[in-house]
Parts: sequence; C-alpha cells; structure tokens
Amino acid sequence: MMDITAKTLVPLALLAAGAAGANPIDTQLPNAPALAAYGALPVGVRQLEMINPDQIDILAIDPAAEKPAEFPRYDRPLTVEMWYPAADGAEGSTELRAYLRDGTTEVTLTGKAMRDAAPAATDTPYPLVIISHGYPGNRFLLSHLAENLASKGYVVASIDHTDSTYRTQAAFGSTLVNRSLDQLFVLEEMAGKAAEGGEFAGLFDAGNTGIIGYSMGGYGAVITAGGGVTEASVDYSWGGPHGTLGIHQAGSDTHNALPDPRIKTAVAFGPWGMNTGFWDAAGLAGVQIPVFYIAGSQDDTSLYDNGIRAMWENTSSVETALLTYTNGGHNAGAPMPAPAESYYFSEDKGFNISEHYADPVWDTARMNNIAQHFVTAWLDQRLKGDAEAASYLELVEDSNAGVWSMNEDGTEKEDHTHWKGFAQGTAKGLVYEVKAPE
Repeated sequence: MMDITAKTLVPLALLAAGAAGANPIDTQLPNAPALAAYGALPVGVRQLEMINPDQIDILAIDPAAEKPAEFPRYDRPLTVEMWYPAADGAEGSTELRAYLRDGTTEVTLTGKAMRDAAPAATDTPYPLVIISHGYPGNRFLLSHLAENLASKGYVVASIDHTDSTYRTQAAFGSTLVNRSLDQLFVLEEMAGKAAEGGEFAGLFDAGNTGIIGYSMGGYGAVITAGGGVTEASVDYSWGGPHGTLGIHQAGSDTHNALPDPRIKTAVAFGPWGMNTGFWDAAGLAGVQIPVFYIAGSQDDTSLYDNGIRAMWENTSSVETALLTYTNGGHNAGAPMPAPAESYYFSEDKGFNISEHYADPVWDTARMNNIAQHFVTAWLDQRLKGDAEAASYLELVEDSNAGVWSMNEDGTEKEDHTHWKGFAQGTAKGLVYEVKAPE
C-alpha cells in the first residue's frame, strides 16, 4: 500500500487542480443562496500602485529605547488590486498571480475578471468598496468576494497592507497603527482617480463607499467606522511603540474626526481585538455607521463570546447585524478556497499552509457563497438603496428553526419562515441577529 505523506499531497493536489482549472475563486455550488450568483456585468481587474507620503516609520522605532524627540518618517508604498465592471466585449487574461501564506510560493488563481480590461461606460457611477485583509494576508485573500461584487455593479479596491502581507510581514505594531490609515488613504486616492480628469473619471462614486475588513482588516474597519481603542491598548509594550497607537484612542482629536462621511457602512469578518483589551463599550459606542459583523462561533483567534459577539453587542450607537457560522472558525466566510499548492506541511511555518484558508467544519466554497449572498444584500441596501435586497435580511434568527411552507402555486403560506434566498433545506447552521441603536 502506498504511503501518502504531506509531501506527496502537493503534486496530487496539483494534478487535481489542473484537471478542473487552476484554483478557481468563482465557484458557485448548487446550494448557493440566491444573491451569491454573479451579476450580469463583465468584470475587469488591474493593479494600482500608491504611495502615502510622510508616514511614521513604525519599523524604524526601537520600542526598548528612549522615545525619540521626533518619530522617523517614510513614504509608505501600497499595492491595490481593483475589480470593476468592464466594457461589453472586453478581453483579457482571467488568471491572477498571488503568493501563498508561506510567502514564497506564487500560484495561479482563476476567475471571471479580465486583466486590464477596459472599464464600463456608465451614466451612474458605481459605489466603491474597499477590502482590507488580515495579518498576514494579501489583496487576493478575499478575491472571491471582490470579483463577485464587481459583477453586480461595484468598484472594489483591495489593499496589500505593507508590513502585513505574506511577503512583508513585520512587527505587529505597524499593522495596529497603519491599518485604518491605509484604508482612509486608499479612499482618498481612489476618490482622485474617479474625479473629473482622473484615470477612472465617472466610473465610481467615492462619496458612496463601504469598507470590508477581515481579522486585522476588520479591526481597522471598526476604527475607520468610528470605534476608538482603549487607553490600555495604546500602552501595550508589544503594540504601537511609544504611544503611536494613540491616534486611534477613543476621545483623541484624531480619532474624533472619524468616520469619513464618504464611508456609509462597514462589514467586519472575524474582527480582532476585543479578546486582548483593544475595545470596550465606550470605544465601540463611537462607531457611527452601520456595521455587519460576520463570525464563526468557534473562532480561536478573535474569539466569539468574548470577542466578536461582544464587539457586536457593544456597538451601540448604530444599526448592526451579526451573522454566525455555527461551529465555524476564524476563517468563516472571508478567505478564498485553499489553492492546491497550499496542501503541504511547512517546516518553516510549523503548520499545513492550507489551514490558513480552510475551516475544520465548513466547506470554504459554501462559506464564500453564503458571505457573497449576505454582503450583497447588506451593501445593496445601504449603498444602492435597494429595498428588495433588504428583504433578504428580514429573517428568523436561527436558520435551523425556519419553516418551509409553500402553496401549490409557489407562493408562501403565512407560517413560511425559511430564510429567503435559500433553497428548501439549505439554510442550516447559521444565525442572523440584528440590533437597533440604544
């Protein structure tokens, strides 16, 4: 009998991927809920390079040394991947090149977006969505969601956060300080590109923007939405050196200037920080735009009851919602399916690289389809004013408790409470809760 080890799984996985198309990000399962389906618009994708000048150079600060009279500064580079509705008849490669969690292996992802395709001509600018990955991550980690949204009439800018990608991972303090700053800078840069005379003039409306963040991206999105971190977290020795995180502290002048009025809503997958004292009720009361929290009930990174759920419960000033994948972990909904090349044990990292993308219980494509459905409904309601989309969010809390009760003509009976958009028997293992402002 052949001994199949972790090392032999890589070529076997590659053979399987080659037969089915390399690492698809656009899988739509037969049980995908209705709004997960791709929209009617062709999609383009292109890479943008941005430089945020004169930023504090967190990596150049020695936290063990005396606080300098002035912090060292640098011009901070950011790479952004932009997905957008493309012109009819546009052409281009539908492959993406991305690095794995190991930081060394470059792989091919496949989807529907066409590289450098001509943008669509539109009389009505599309809403803008900014995506912010975890620590570490990269701009392709949520590519399944970015591409899906673009097909429905959104322009999506997904950020590679310097010092926080698989290839640039560095001191955690840089991520803590820079994450929200990066999001706001990219918003400003994208606004310029959409303005009269800009590269994408008239394509999208930066004044109608949503933020999507995963893990540390979710942490940043909550700050950008108006949530202020605690004084204790500013003083952590392992955090932002010499109080540099203070710009995000609740009550500070810099933080009181948030949120940017162009940002209308935020989606936070597995946001980090409540479990380590970065958030409290006072700080989260500062959130001023609707936030949709998405979590796995067994998240062992951000935690659930004392982590994400507690963040949701303490976000008190605005309408919020919480979608829970029962028994899902930290990867619930956000990361793309594990590329075939990731199925190996890395001696350097000390774990199987595929674990960075996968969930112990849920199928990733299934989680992605559910996230695509709910995020579409949430953004369509808040960025497009779509009342029909809102009806997909009027649900009994526990999906398992929903009742399928239909008339012969296909209309719903009075006792029908099955989750809208989910085929009969497919709304299982999920909880959706909403909370009005206090």
